[in-house]
Amino acid sequence: MACSLDLLPLCLAFTVATKAMSYYLNSENHLDPGPIYVRENGQLHMVNLALDGVRSSLQKPRPFRLFPKGFSVELCMNREDDTAQKEKTDHFIFTYTREGNLRYSAKSLFSLVLGFISDNVDHIDSLIGFPEQIAEKLFSAAEARQKFTEPGAGLRALQKFTEAYGSLVLCSLCLRNRYLVISEKLEEIKSFRELTCLDLSCCKLGDEHELLEHLTNEALSSVTQLHLKDNCLSDAGVRKMTAPVRVMKRGLENLTLLDLSCNPEITDAGIGYLFSFRKLNCLDISGTGLKDIKAVKHKLQTHIGLVHSKVPLKEFDHSNCKTEGWADQIVLQWERVTSEAVKPRETGEPRTAAQHFYGKRARTEVPVKCPLADTHVNSSEKLQFYKEKAPDCHGPLLKREAVSSQESKKSKKRAFEEPEKEQSNSSQSAKQTYVCLAVEDWDLLNSY
Repeated sequence: MACSLDLLPLCLAFTVATKAMSYYLNSENHLDPGPIYVRENGQLHMVNLALDGVRSSLQKPRPFRLFPKGFSVELCMNREDDTAQKEKTDHFIFTYTREGNLRYSAKSLFSLVLGFISDNVDHIDSLIGFPEQIAEKLFSAAEARQKFTEPGAGLRALQKFTEAYGSLVLCSLCLRNRYLVISEKLEEIKSFRELTCLDLSCCKLGDEHELLEHLTNEALSSVTQLHLKDNCLSDAGVRKMTAPVRVMKRGLENLTLLDLSCNPEITDAGIGYLFSFRKLNCLDISGTGLKDIKAVKHKLQTHIGLVHSKVPLKEFDHSNCKTEGWADQIVLQWERVTSEAVKPRETGEPRTAAQHFYGKRARTEVPVKCPLADTHVNSSEKLQFYKEKAPDCHGPLLKREAVSSQESKKSKKRAFEEPEKEQSNSSQSAKQTYVCLAVEDWDLLNSY
């Protein structure tokens, strides 16, 4: 490039600027700054117009990246794996502002750890000694994720909680008219410990059901209210239910309320097995197959102290027994799952068409209701018994204390006389102890 001596400094500056600009544009660490202007004799000249050859050799500028190369919004939103997407969004809480904008905030570390443990709650070794406040939150988190409805894993998780917290998980259980729940979730129901109230009315269990045998287990020795209305029970079922109390002094020994109504196979002999329930305060045997009602009333009053009630007792209106505890919603989940499993198919068009062709009427399914629920029974026909409270006056109390002291003296005297009789005639005492228990009782004793 030829130039005069006066313009030599300007040409040198122009050449240096051109080389610097080309180096700047060819550099990978910088972006294209745009056109460059040079002032000459008071006028601005665009330098890029004179660099057509330089610009042709330049590479395209790289766009500025906010995220690394491996990140892609489209791939994260369109993933088919739900668990991977859940892991992306489970750590945030999404809310909407007043303006309608989506806003998210990170969850606390406690909630993240709580969610992780609830997802793997069936792998916990033990919860004994764990704080109750945190355990309740862990139980609620696992319940919200429906971990207790999963087969196998739900049972193991529920057993961990019931072993550690007992009545806090469930203190009262109402399974009235829920035979499907009992048949499908029998092992889960048997895992509940320290229940105080259990309602199994209208479940048609029968004498040989496994749950009826479970009632005599040590885990349910805390039951004080038991409703067995309309369960197809007979004298054999009552004998089996009372055998641990009569033979081994364990089982339902703390029972204070018992409902055996609407079981017509229970006769006068079956009522005799109930005399072992010394703590019984309320008894309902309405609708049973009793023959000599007057004799039964007299025996109940003399053996247990129960008096026939002339008016219906409010303890048997089935409103006192409700599902209460941490697991109250789990029972509802079980009922919903079992009802959906046995729900009939909606596509019944071929069957209805065939019924119209053959002139048959469509069958209407009527829900099975518990007997005596809709029919009004006279108060005279109800056989409900209660234990009278002790009077407040001092006279009868002193008299009762005197009688009790005499009975205690007699019992002590018998206690001293029995060893002498045993030493004198051991074979005769063995026969007497054998006669006290029937053959069926010994079979039950051997089964336990």
